[in-house]
Amino acid sequence: MAPHDPLDLAETAKQVDSRSSDQITATSRDLDDNYEFFKVRDEVDATEAEIKKVVRKIDYHIVPILFVLYFLQYLDKNAINFANAYGLKQGTNLQGQDFSWLGSIFYFGYLASQFPSGYLIQRLPVGRVVSVTVIIWGAIVLTTPACKSFAGIATNRFFLGLTEATVNPAFVLIMSIWYKTDEQPLRLEAYYCTNGLATMFGGLIGYAVGHITTGLPRWTYVFFIFGGISVVAGIVSLFVLPDVPATARFLTPRERTIATERVASNRSGVKNHHFKKYQAIQCAKDPKTWILFVMAIGAQVPNSAITSFTSQIIASFGFDTLGTQYLQIPGGAVQFLSLILGGWLCTKWPRGSRCPTMIVANTICIVGAALLVRLPDSNKWGRLVALWLCFFQGLGFSMSLTMVSSNIAGSTKKQLTAVILFTGYCVGNIIGPQTFLEREAPHYRSAYIAMLVGYTVKLVCVLILYAYMWRVNVARDAAGPTDEKAAVEAGMHDQTEIENLGFRYSL
Repeated sequence: MAPHDPLDLAETAKQVDSRSSDQITATSRDLDDNYEFFKVRDEVDATEAEIKKVVRKIDYHIVPILFVLYFLQYLDKNAINFANAYGLKQGTNLQGQDFSWLGSIFYFGYLASQFPSGYLIQRLPVGRVVSVTVIIWGAIVLTTPACKSFAGIATNRFFLGLTEATVNPAFVLIMSIWYKTDEQPLRLEAYYCTNGLATMFGGLIGYAVGHITTGLPRWTYVFFIFGGISVVAGIVSLFVLPDVPATARFLTPRERTIATERVASNRSGVKNHHFKKYQAIQCAKDPKTWILFVMAIGAQVPNSAITSFTSQIIASFGFDTLGTQYLQIPGGAVQFLSLILGGWLCTKWPRGSRCPTMIVANTICIVGAALLVRLPDSNKWGRLVALWLCFFQGLGFSMSLTMVSSNIAGSTKKQLTAVILFTGYCVGNIIGPQTFLEREAPHYRSAYIAMLVGYTVKLVCVLILYAYMWRVNVARDAAGPTDEKAAVEAGMHDQTEIENLGFRYSL
């Protein structure tokens, strides 16, 4: 017999489940946006081959878009790093700590955007929100060469941060919308690894720009190239990036139901666009929220060393201008390979591997930062290798994002937790550039000490979070066997991980 069309089944379910308008108003806020597809899952007896086909379709349509957009946002926000080697400071009349403030001002814009963008992501189609912001930030990057003063480029950087702030929390939500918990690490690393690729690509572009001898000032070409690509990518994304499985045009109606059922097994629902005050209060009281907040600060204080200031740091070791560009490529390769390897390990062994992976990556960063503090200035190659070791930090932070996508349930709570985490991300990135003191150039000892402290704080937070979630899992397991069906149903009713006693943390 031919399989039922889930759209027809969903309509039937609506009719059978019809109630008074008062009852519907009282309960509809609790239902997931994809709930009608979820309700008819028993009527769609999907085979293993069908499920694999759906996953492949999702991978082919979702991951490449995330890959390109994340690649571009990393390039665009760090374009000043590559342009700095070719006269950015002179072209925009920067003095003293002005360049350091450009790094911080970007994250003031990022910070200002956190709650508004989080609200828009929950209330509106996430694909549209992301695509429009990509187009806007591409246009902002294109206007950077018009800036001729600190005030001008500082304003430009503020608005760039304001728009780029949408990407990270939106992508965390997209991971939870489309993938099961054990599938998320590899897919997240598949786009997050572009940080490493962007570092390598940016180094190559910077090296190529270094050979331009005529026309406009060389530093301006970096912004024209990166900004133009972003505008085109945003326009393409506007037509191809969907919101949720229930509205995905690349899936058939039957496949939409299969996609929804798969993600429902996470016990955290798919997406609910209603804001719920009690979840906001629970988010504020949940210790995980503030552990992730402090963790993000610790992780991002060192971030400027491997983004905005990489060219300056390598130059301080004694390498020439072109060397400051191509010697960033190995660091990018370290970041890329560590992210892919970490994502693969956490997917291959999904139970209990995420926090240990974060611990190992962060320990390597501590070693790198300690070497930067202690090695003599004459050991330029040793210090360069130490800097490359710090590129492992991307793996640790990206795994902390899976703590939100996999371990926080309830749409309002998930979005607010992501907002608070990225608020910490902003605070760390605001502090970081200010540790690069112009009076200490070219040695930047205060910055290297701050990196070491940041990595240590983050390691302590990971250990505390790991112990907390492990104890909760043990206590719930001891309370009795889990009713899988009830736990999944609770997730589709937008219950949080604290309410849903069938929920288990991914460690």
